[in-house]
Order: sequence, then C-alpha cells, then structure tokens
Amino acid sequence: YKFIVSGSGSVELKEKIHESLAGRKAMFEIFPVSFSEFVNFKTEYKYSDRLDNYFAVENKKTVELLAEYLNFGGYPRVVTEDTLEEKTRIISEIYGSYMEKDIAYLLKIEKLEAFSSLVKILAGQTGRMVNYSELSNTIGISAVTVRNYLWYLEKTFITEAISPYFKNARKEITKSPVIYFHDIGFRNYSLGLFGRAAETGGSGFIFQNFIFNVLKINFLFSGVKINYWRTKEKAEVDFVASSGDKLIPIEVKYADIKKPEINRSLRSFIEKYSPEKAFIVNKNFKGSLNVGKTEINFIPFWELIGKDIFNP
Repeated sequence: YKFIVSGSGSVELKEKIHESLAGRKAMFEIFPVSFSEFVNFKTEYKYSDRLDNYFAVENKKTVELLAEYLNFGGYPRVVTEDTLEEKTRIISEIYGSYMEKDIAYLLKIEKLEAFSSLVKILAGQTGRMVNYSELSNTIGISAVTVRNYLWYLEKTFITEAISPYFKNARKEITKSPVIYFHDIGFRNYSLGLFGRAAETGGSGFIFQNFIFNVLKINFLFSGVKINYWRTKEKAEVDFVASSGDKLIPIEVKYADIKKPEINRSLRSFIEKYSPEKAFIVNKNFKGSLNVGKTEINFIPFWELIGKDIFNP
C-alpha cells in the first residue's frame, strides 16, 4: 500500500510520522504556484510548451502578470479566484488558520499577538537584515524567543532565512540573516497590502523576494547555496550563488533600467572576488558590460526562470 499524508502543518506531520517509518517514507515540500505556473493558468495553457517565447514577445503583458503575481502571491486557491473579494477572503482564511491551528494549537504559543507582530515586522523589512535585539525591544519579548519564533516560521513554511556570504563558514552562521517569504501574498496580507503591494514604495523588496523564490526553485537539489553579501562599509549585493569555488553575484532592480551600468556595491564585490560572471535581474532591460574579467549580464526576470546560471 502507498499512503499520501498531506497538510500545512509540517511540524505536526513530522511529529506523527516517527522513526518507525525510517527508509519507508519520503517527505515532499510543495511550493506555492510558481510564476510560470501562474502564467500558464492565466493564458489557459496555450503557451505551456513555449513560455520563453511568450515572455519575450508579450513583454507588456508579462510585466502586467508580474504585478498581479506580486500583489496576490501564489497560493492555489487565491490564484484561481477571479475577484479581489474572494481572493481576500481566502488569504484571510489561510492566515487565520495558520495562526490558530499551527501556531496557537500545535506549537502552543501563548503570545499570539507578539508572534503576529513579528510576522508583520518581518514582512515590512523583507530583504533586509534581521536585528534580534531591535525586534526583541520592539515586540517586548526576549531575543531567545525571537529566534525561536523565527525557527517556527521556517518550519511552518512561512519564511526562509539566508545568511551573509563569507569564506569562513563560522562567520556565516553567526551573522544576521535576511528573511524572505515563501508566498508573497501571505506577506502582503500581514501588512494590510494584499492586492496593492506592487504599487507601494516597497515594491522593489517584493520583487527581490520574488527573485529569491525563483532562485530557490532553480537550485533545488543542486547543492548551490544562496547568500547575500554585505561589508562593514555597507556595500551590499542582494544574492550570491555559490557552487564549489564558483561564485555568481546577483543584483535585483525593479526600477526601469535605461543603460548598462553598475553600482558601487557590485563593483566592490567584483573587485574582491573576481567572479566569471554577474547578473542584474530587472523587469525588461537586456544588455551586458565587462568589469575586468567579469561579464555582467542585464536580464529581464523571465530569462532567469528555470535557468541554471552555472551551466547555461
């Protein structure tokens, strides 16, 4: 016999599927609907075998679909509903069920208001470094509790943390992480911005979160690590993908790009590590330039989807 046991509460599932099934079970992590899957659904699967061509030819429509995806996220029931009212009702149910079942009931967290505040604060600083002491003071809980709550958020598939890139692994573990959300719609709802987040001042960080999710799926089971990079002088690169001794810095730009040029931060990384190539992912600009021996590729976001940038 084969049994498929599913549920949103990963902690609950792991608790109930004990060591007695060692070697006889397989755990699968199901992600929200990807952008490619979203576009296939919205176009009635007419271009499922040639999405790359659709993205390139229907540039304006692709960017419009991106804005919709950044506003509502990828929970399946949210995607399939047509009206803002129904989408909002469903995301509200998902959020409420998560707080009541996974957090209050299963994990026995009593300070639900503090946990909810943490989610909201993290959503508001998506793509920025976490300061445990600052979160502790703001919410009124200990730094240890903050770390525990962050662990719960990861184990229940709400957020994922990435650490800074260092050649010294010990430093990487001890430094502050950056937090991203598995589903952008959940993130938006927690801030009261569901359905309109792409039109707000934080749209660049939402796009950055989207690109992180694309990279995460691209590199699934590949052994490629995703970090960010930041120096004491505050030079920062959004993502550093590493595989063995190969490094690829990736910058994300939501604002329109008119010509190929790079900022001081990316130039600092290139001068320090001399990577073979770098990417600047944006909405629709394509181009390239060289800095030293590094080839810098400006690519529209759809060219990154499903691509192995280490082995193009």
